[in-house]
Amino acid sequence: MENLWRDDVAEKVVADYQAKGVTRDLALRTYTTRLLGGEPRLVLHGGGNTSVKTEMTDLVGDTHAVLCVKGSGWDMGVIEPPGLPAVRIEPLLKSRKLAKLSDEDMVTLLRANLIDPLAPNPSVEALLHAFLPHKFVDHTHSTAILAIADQAKSREMSTELFGRKMGFVPYIMPGFALAKAAAEVFEQDPTVEGLILDKHGIFTFGATAKEAYDRMIHYVSLAEDHVKRNGRHPFTAAALPADLAGPGDIASMLRGAVAVDKSEGRFDRMISVFRTSPDILDFVNSAEVTDMAARGVSTPDLSIRIKTGPMVLPAPTKENLGTYRGVIDERVAAFVADYTEYFRSNDARDDVKRTMLDPMPRLTLVPGLGIYGHGRTHKDAMIAVDVGEMWIEAARDAESVGRFEPVSRPDLFDLEYWSLEQAKLAGAKPKPFTGQVVLVTGGAGAIGAAIVKAFVVEGAHAVVVDLDGERAQAVAKSVGNSSIGLACDITDPTSVRGAFDAAVATFGGVDIVVSNAGAAWESPIATMDDALLRKSFELNFFAHQSVAQNAVRIMKAQKTGGALLFNASKQAVNPGAKFGAYGLPKAATLFLSRQYALEHGADRIRVNAVNADRIRSGLLNDEMIANRAAARGLSVSEYMGGNLLGLEVTADDVARAFVHHALAERTTADVTTVDGGNIAAALR
Repeated sequence: MENLWRDDVAEKVVADYQAKGVTRDLALRTYTTRLLGGEPRLVLHGGGNTSVKTEMTDLVGDTHAVLCVKGSGWDMGVIEPPGLPAVRIEPLLKSRKLAKLSDEDMVTLLRANLIDPLAPNPSVEALLHAFLPHKFVDHTHSTAILAIADQAKSREMSTELFGRKMGFVPYIMPGFALAKAAAEVFEQDPTVEGLILDKHGIFTFGATAKEAYDRMIHYVSLAEDHVKRNGRHPFTAAALPADLAGPGDIASMLRGAVAVDKSEGRFDRMISVFRTSPDILDFVNSAEVTDMAARGVSTPDLSIRIKTGPMVLPAPTKENLGTYRGVIDERVAAFVADYTEYFRSNDARDDVKRTMLDPMPRLTLVPGLGIYGHGRTHKDAMIAVDVGEMWIEAARDAESVGRFEPVSRPDLFDLEYWSLEQAKLAGAKPKPFTGQVVLVTGGAGAIGAAIVKAFVVEGAHAVVVDLDGERAQAVAKSVGNSSIGLACDITDPTSVRGAFDAAVATFGGVDIVVSNAGAAWESPIATMDDALLRKSFELNFFAHQSVAQNAVRIMKAQKTGGALLFNASKQAVNPGAKFGAYGLPKAATLFLSRQYALEHGADRIRVNAVNADRIRSGLLNDEMIANRAAARGLSVSEYMGGNLLGLEVTADDVARAFVHHALAERTTADVTTVDGGNIAAALR
């Protein structure tokens, strides 16, 4: 592993931080923490921790010896000094004399001794850092080290490889007991430069930030070299079908199968992302893949990300796609049953009351294709595949030099259902559309952008579709939440299919589709050019049909229902002079919405429409508004508020109507009018 320390860079970091009032110790601690956190083979997504023992002055001017240790919620790859909260070290050292200390009391002790009471919780391994005497302490979950630690004879292998340079700590769950045990191992031989934690990872330490970092890279490199020199290829290639299906062919089926059924048509949906590589394929294409998956995760921390380990599916073929969803359902049911028994048997060991987490897999291995990560958000799903890649590397390397034997299930359960982790999860409250994907056509226009924003605010991931791809991307970027913007000509069925396929490739499927795009042309009906009418029908009717067909295709594969929503128009029920080219196809689209509601209610696809009027948008820009107001002898405000309520209706009002329909679980074939009150346009 490359050593990334650079003297000139380190000094620049120190100078930059000292200009902001940060001490040299804390600046160097931040620098090397980032070096470690930027390497996924060492640290992933909040894992690992580092510390420095230094001095800090409190608000009243008293100076204290402190431990600055990584805080909960901070990622080592992007950490800043506030992510290393300072804790008075003397009370922590006193705690070592205690016979026991509960996790809750440990957290209380740490928080009670923070220099800044508003700082994040210090790492649960803060006491381990405190009990070691060194100024700088580093901890990672190196995949190469886990290849050594995840063995039945891990102690012997560690001793053979590292000799007396590294201490060895038998597996103990993180917390007070592990901190005491690690300190005792160090004190048995204070010449060691680090500790190997069985089934867990590695600690290194030193008098300087550079020494601790150098030692980490050195011992990880020794483990990497050992695997390269002594590792054999541990797998036998399995036979794969010649007509493999593609990742997109099964993504929506899989995403729907891992959604948590909350009964009566309600689901906690997941986002699914796909990844593949030569290393991933070598693993998933092996005859041993099911056995390897069943052995568990490479380090207990991964249980928070991928539970007890991955689910394995058979290779899908183009020929068996029609029945493959049933195969997925069987494998999911087996995974759920196994996880439920894992919870039941381990929960029965004591009198602690726990609530079982949802039993769905978070990582799926598919021979011939690769891996899918599942999570309630796109970020969580991406974390699952990142973790999955590193799990594959650690498991493969461990098997190549011995036999991959990670932590036992009872020990895994203790960490997955750790009270401290349970408290974190209890504080995470999902939004109404968490785990859901909304696709909005015409998403770069005023109304479309408002619709996108309204759904993302409520937790959805958005696919913004527009003829102007750059504007679509700008809208997606502005709302965040991993939303994507796509260029799409919705009058071209191939382009529409491509947009939906891109949604599947990014998020695994779609749950809410707002068919919003449209345009209006003015012309007297009797003298209208046929080409204009056909053009309007292509955009204002046939494009909606193309969007709806793709929405239903994906929603039926998911089997979790969905919402298909159309932007109709008051012209559909209250035609205006010279607007026949717009009103006729819109009337057909309104009927189209009811046809879909009729035919796909059994699929739990709710189909509704929003009927809006006089909204500032691409259809009704400021110049058009001014002209229409002048033609009626009205001011712009009088024209825009010319309704029963006397209020201007905005794009945000229309957006809220679409959100309402997406939330209305018992409503379909409905039309909601958003116009401030126009009796002529009211449905009878």
